[in-house]
Amino acid sequence: MDLHDQLKNLFPDHVPSEKPGKSEQKPKFWLQDDPIICKYEKRKGKPVTILEGYNGADSDFKKLAKALKTLLGVGGSHKNEQIIIQGDYRDKIMAFLKEHGFSVKRVGG
Repeated sequence: MDLHDQLKNLFPDHVPSEKPGKSEQKPKFWLQDDPIICKYEKRKGKPVTILEGYNGADSDFKKLAKALKTLLGVGGSHKNEQIIIQGDYRDKIMAFLKEHGFSVKRVGG
């Protein structure tokens, strides 16, 4: 008798809300017509990737910043309508944004 059978015996009326192995849903962001500008800078000798030009809602802006930081496994911040990611990840960020339906413009180098 496995765990699922034991749980069914204890809670016969319970219907599981989520099936195991279900694929993860992509977060939804507000898409815009203007391209997001992806540029590279060095600040205090350290490389940073800066995204500018997102004009969606504040909550979507924060979700986008968090999704990018989680995808790359790096730190960063979002302020002054910019997303600042630590390190040079322009190619990965541009691929992620294009996958989610954004148009992206690469600036510099």
